[in-house]
Amino acid sequence: MYDTYVIADLHFGDPNIIKFENRPFGSVDEMNKELIERWNCVVDQDDKVFILGDFSVYVDDRLQDIVEQLNGKKILIKGNHDCLDDTAYFNMGFNCVYNYPIIYDNFFILSHKPMYINESMPYANIFGHVHSNPIYKTYTNRSACVSAERIGW
Repeated sequence: MYDTYVIADLHFGDPNIIKFENRPFGSVDEMNKELIERWNCVVDQDDKVFILGDFSVYVDDRLQDIVEQLNGKKILIKGNHDCLDDTAYFNMGFNCVYNYPIIYDNFFILSHKPMYINESMPYANIFGHVHSNPIYKTYTNRSACVSAERIGW
């Protein structure tokens, strides 16, 4: 048995995100360490985690090191900052990589950017990208923003 988790916009290695989003970390190293610790306190090895884009600015061994430290089976739906090709992400330890939104469990549209969903549609959208932008609600009847800032890192 496993649990399923969804998160977006971790931005491992990105010093600018600390400033732009007022993240409570003094440095990139502190942020990386805290994000890994919080992830592993919740996620077990057999759990499934959907990462809805903007995982990391790293494109080298530092990225692979982070992926290897994180528990669970990691599924990446690429965001605008995920610039490597799919093979590179597979080689670093991701179990699946998608370039476009996917439908999960016949109900949830998992996407990096928010999508238009109305009350008549048989879906709900789980997304990231908007971080703490107040224009987007954290959740509604048909959507949820899971940017790291919104869900306690």
